[in-house]
Amino acid sequence: MHTLAQLRAGQLSGITRLDLACGLTEFPREIFELADSLEILNLSGNQLDTLPDDLYRLPHLRVLFCSDNRFTELPECLGRCSALTMVGFKANQIEHVTSAALPPLLRWLILTDNRISHLPDELGRRPHLQKLMLAGNRLRALPQSLAQCHRLELLRVSANQLAELPSWLLELPSLSWLAYAGNPLEIEADDEALHVAMPIDWSQLSLQRSVGEGASGVIHQALWQPPGRAARDVAVKLYKGQMTSDGSPLHEMHACITAGKHPNLIEVLGQVNGHPEQQAGLVMALIGPDYRNLAGLPSLASCTRDVYADELRLEAEVALRIARGIASVMAHLHRQGITHGDLYGHNILYNDHGDCLLGDFGAASFHAPVDDRQTRALQRIEVRAFGILLGELLARIDPALGIEDLARVQDLEARCCQPNVLARPGFDEIEDLLHDRDERACPRRAL
Repeated sequence: MHTLAQLRAGQLSGITRLDLACGLTEFPREIFELADSLEILNLSGNQLDTLPDDLYRLPHLRVLFCSDNRFTELPECLGRCSALTMVGFKANQIEHVTSAALPPLLRWLILTDNRISHLPDELGRRPHLQKLMLAGNRLRALPQSLAQCHRLELLRVSANQLAELPSWLLELPSLSWLAYAGNPLEIEADDEALHVAMPIDWSQLSLQRSVGEGASGVIHQALWQPPGRAARDVAVKLYKGQMTSDGSPLHEMHACITAGKHPNLIEVLGQVNGHPEQQAGLVMALIGPDYRNLAGLPSLASCTRDVYADELRLEAEVALRIARGIASVMAHLHRQGITHGDLYGHNILYNDHGDCLLGDFGAASFHAPVDDRQTRALQRIEVRAFGILLGELLARIDPALGIEDLARVQDLEARCCQPNVLARPGFDEIEDLLHDRDERACPRRAL
């Protein structure tokens, strides 16, 4: 984090990224002295409500973050920034977005947790739009012009007031990650599922160290001492209870419980009861230290694509075991009427044998568990996400598969990613295809 004193003293000359969070109420004009180099400007966590009309004087500005400020409208000066591709105004008080505020090269727009009830048709006339995050607003409809956004891959519209998902949305050829929980359109899950999760009294839990933190909550390693039974090590996830980029953490908890048991899911042992601050939480099985994340989160540059370690190489058997495990758990979720919404390598834990666990239900949504056109489309949107994951696994196989086997799996990848949404295979078929391939390639080891 930089300081205003450094900026005013001319100590930041030549930097490409500036981060300022120091209670700003006005845009520091000294930022224009960085015009020759500045590409990323982060002014989140201040008290700004306007930006200068001449922001275009930063000709290299590609990324602008202004989250957690006091904006009531998306500044129209953004539309005159010719190089700007990513705009983030999460957790403001924005009610108005005009067409003039949309940069021509817009690729990634974050307007999560605001008060927006209407978006301009001009949004659909941004051909580079790839990632659109609108959870936690007041939208009753989406601009029909978004049907033209054939590059749109990730859409978050959870916790709005949408009464339906338009048919054109479910036909977008590149859409792979969709979250829509907490809207009137969503099929409600059976509340009885919540009662299946055993209540675990807070007094039985002894929190130890934090083992992870995400947008929705913090995970702790803990000791659970059930009455009259031996103590056991567990993981406790305490939810923050605030809107995330995916949606409501409480929707995530609901989906985790409703998902039930599967070998490729982290087991839910119970629901926290009696937290002193009434914080919601889940008690889950503790994952062994031999498990690790398959990938890292997408970067500013990759946008919708995970970042993998350069050195990551997988044996063919391990990669295909991961693929089959994920196909199996996705088929299970779809049978429960759940879309995961965030099927990514960074949400997969795996070990050296290819055992894997799918986590993070923050973008999960419920749909009718029936075989109709909308349900098939929702499920096959996720099939494209699986196809992308399958391609990422194939790219890291060492040594390579035999030519025949490689061609079969590459053909499956292509079928999963084809632009015709309803022509993609379902996860039951995908699982069968991978099972057949694995048995032929690895007859001595059941996968």
